[in-house]
Amino acid sequence: MRFSFPLLCCQSRETVSLLGVAAIMLTTTLAKAEMPMITAHRGASHDAPENTLAAFRLAWEQEADAIEGDFRLSADGEIVCIHDADTKRTCGVQLVVASTPFDELRDLDYGRWKAATFSGEPCPTLREVLGAVPAGKLFFVELKTGPEIVEPLRALLREVDVDLASLVIIAFDESTIAACKKQLPEVKAHWLTSFKETEKGSGEWLPTAATIAATVDRCGADGVGMQGRREVIDDAFVAALRAGDVAEFHVWTIDEPADARYFAELGAIGITTNKPAVIRSSLTP
Repeated sequence: MRFSFPLLCCQSRETVSLLGVAAIMLTTTLAKAEMPMITAHRGASHDAPENTLAAFRLAWEQEADAIEGDFRLSADGEIVCIHDADTKRTCGVQLVVASTPFDELRDLDYGRWKAATFSGEPCPTLREVLGAVPAGKLFFVELKTGPEIVEPLRALLREVDVDLASLVIIAFDESTIAACKKQLPEVKAHWLTSFKETEKGSGEWLPTAATIAATVDRCGADGVGMQGRREVIDDAFVAALRAGDVAEFHVWTIDEPADARYFAELGAIGITTNKPAVIRSSLTP
């Protein structure tokens, strides 16, 4: 395998000094030799319709190490693969996913908007996507709803033949991650965050590394998935995460080779991208 989930031993945030942070920065530098996993964002979504089996199959063809897909609950409790809360953008028909039975969602065309060659691509279920993950590959399951999706997820994982070590649950909602770690403690989970500048041009961004570390600790996450902003994430930022006992991080959504190399050098365990073949090539010696 080209990647690993490093667990770094860090000092507690109460006792970290400037010297301690410097030591953690050195540890981070030494860990950079490991190539990060390449995760296909909603599948190979630059070339195929996002969150479809066609996009996930193409991701494997493009040598992705992992896929990432978005999941919601239909009105009748099916876990379906779709990013938006409704179907307007990808299907041209506006149905609210949470208010629509699965059969109605399944009848829509999720591929034609991308290209005529993808006409007829249906909305896949989580069960179907799980079945399309080859042995030795990883699957980032992004939960787009609140904690109500966790029990149906747990029930499904009990039914299907899946290696739980091949899964990473991700979500922006802290309470959803906390529920996952309580009900599915054996499955790795990352809390997700974007960044926002406090005032345009100020150079001050939220959340801070300390806030991220506190959130990861509070919800019991195994790490964090961060928006890949080079103006925010640097050696000092990563060192501060390590100082706060954040063992691992991945970044999204990275489509430029220079950005991928930058975050790989910082020690990201994964690079999420719409273009897995391009990013794979850029990181291969």
